[in-house]
Amino acid sequence: MAGWNHLVRALLLWGPQGLFLLAVLDSAGVPVVGGVDALLIAIAVDKPSQAYVAAICAIIGSLAGSLILFSIARKGGEVLLQKQIASRQGKRLHSWFERYGLITVFVPALSPLPLPMKIPVFCAGALEVRWSYFISVVAAARSIRYFALAYLGLHYGPQTFQFLKIHAIGVAGFAIALAILAIIVLQLAARRNAGRSKAAILSK
Repeated sequence: MAGWNHLVRALLLWGPQGLFLLAVLDSAGVPVVGGVDALLIAIAVDKPSQAYVAAICAIIGSLAGSLILFSIARKGGEVLLQKQIASRQGKRLHSWFERYGLITVFVPALSPLPLPMKIPVFCAGALEVRWSYFISVVAAARSIRYFALAYLGLHYGPQTFQFLKIHAIGVAGFAIALAILAIIVLQLAARRNAGRSKAAILSK
């Protein structure tokens, strides 16, 4: 704990740049559970003028780290994916990805609760999900999450952590509601594209 506090203080001195670095490491697979959120809130409290700049750095850093994992999985393909899903939890997450697709990336990317994201990202890369789809999903989820945390840090100060703890269920519910909305939108878009493709075939 003391080591973590020392690291937070050091990164806090770096401001948004330190947050960017931590976000890259966190999303690239280095375990820093809750570290990015905590540092973002700390910057918003300690340096209010840099709160939203820090949020942008966190978004960019997280996206960069996620793309590192995504590209590694894309090059490694199914062989590398099989190593990642060897565990019971890995197989379950893989099954969820096959059923729900990028929603399994969107929910943990959005929620400040410690939800597994590494395996879904590997699945997306190994199964060759489009770069544009993947980037859009991660960027959207992280933008909502980090701008919201910056806002809370500005308005609630040091009490932000207590606020999130008290409203943890509400935060999780919000993430799930957005995920359900995303599923509906994606399904409607898929049906529309299928309809257009069918119409184009019939017109030939």
